[in-house]
Amino acid sequence: MKYKFLICFILIITLFDKVSSSENKILIKINNEIITTIDIYNEINFLKSINPNLQNIEKNQIFEIAKNSLIKEKIKEINLLRNFEEIKLTQNDFKRLILKTYSRENIDNIESLEEFLKGFDINIQELKKKLTVSVYWNEMIIKRFSKNVSINREEIKKELLKNNKQNEYNLSEILFNIDTGENLDRKQLEIEESIKNIGFETSALLFSQSDTSSNGGLVGWIKENSLNSKIRKSLSNISTNNFTKPILVPGGFLILKINEIRQTKKYEDLDKEIELTIKSQTSNQLAQLSNIYFNKIKKGISINEL
Repeated sequence: MKYKFLICFILIITLFDKVSSSENKILIKINNEIITTIDIYNEINFLKSINPNLQNIEKNQIFEIAKNSLIKEKIKEINLLRNFEEIKLTQNDFKRLILKTYSRENIDNIESLEEFLKGFDINIQELKKKLTVSVYWNEMIIKRFSKNVSINREEIKKELLKNNKQNEYNLSEILFNIDTGENLDRKQLEIEESIKNIGFETSALLFSQSDTSSNGGLVGWIKENSLNSKIRKSLSNISTNNFTKPILVPGGFLILKINEIRQTKKYEDLDKEIELTIKSQTSNQLAQLSNIYFNKIKKGISINEL
């Protein structure tokens, strides 16, 4: 099995030298869906286009990242097609989303984006399918789990009124689970060794199950009052450019890295800040519920590496 997969990996590497599609091979079957060498090649190019860190890691690691990313996407797609008759984006929605995806490249029109994507040999229609799965998955999670979100408006107001200063953190994350037969201490050590050797962002690509993984785990700026007490306490014990021990959260274990810290006023307008905090906490809880749901449906999916 391992020997066959090694041969397929070598074939994928040769695809970078423009081998013909006639050499396309099936690598993985997920229920009745398949992942081929061409799919892996396309996924690698997509991931490189949104995360420059991928240029600096070994090809076998890139292969694993692309493989895991596609498996996750296929599982989501299979589940979506059980819940929607059709998953399809309008052209206007697609343009808006694709420009947002590549906003870090300062691209603000489709023509410039198409030129950029040519440099990575990316088919824009394949990219449309990928974004469609992401949009419909998020829509389904909101419809299915909004009722499970628990927000205490009075507690938020009480916390905001304590004082008008707070830390704001620029964070990156690695969200991981412990599979059957795995040990938390060994998994933690493996991830920490990876962070030491290849950096947090690249390790997020390898280990994180969060949707932020393709962006090196970058979460961005988060206000302290938007975080739960357990996470706030963990962050208070570390400084900039350091990371927490694994924090048990719904859906797995979370390692957070502080990229920057700044102190800001909690609010100029109390009512507006309450609403922003509710929105942020709701988003965080839905992300956790999404991970829990994904792990649940994954157990019912047949994944076979050929």
